[in-house]
Amino acid sequence: MNLETLFSVASLMAMAGWLILLASPWMPIWSNRIGGFVIPALLSVGYLLLLLLSQGSEDGGFGSLAGVVALFGQPQAVLAGWVHFLAFDLFIGAWQCRVARADGIAFVWVIPCLALTFLLGPLGLLAFLGLRVVLAKQGPIAA
Repeated sequence: MNLETLFSVASLMAMAGWLILLASPWMPIWSNRIGGFVIPALLSVGYLLLLLLSQGSEDGGFGSLAGVVALFGQPQAVLAGWVHFLAFDLFIGAWQCRVARADGIAFVWVIPCLALTFLLGPLGLLAFLGLRVVLAKQGPIAA
């Protein structure tokens, strides 16, 4: 399988996970299992395989910005980085859904956080953490 195909498969898997998370109010158990465990685990296995099969770069590493640039100078390394983002962002999105349910946060407030997590990873996490702080001080906000 070529890298473009792997990119498409990983991206479609992640998209399926995000769609399942959006349906989590109606199917929380399956959302947790599929969007929060199975798909991130499969993406993580794909990531591991990409790392094991990569040839690496002699100049690349994590000790400097130049080393990271050299490390990601190969398409397989970029794909591994992409799959890393897909797996972790989806896992964080599923965590947000679980915590919101446990905290009694209306799903309508979680949707923007999920969108930010999907698009901008850490900013979605920051928004969700901020939402929890605000709601903890004010009490639950009805939808």
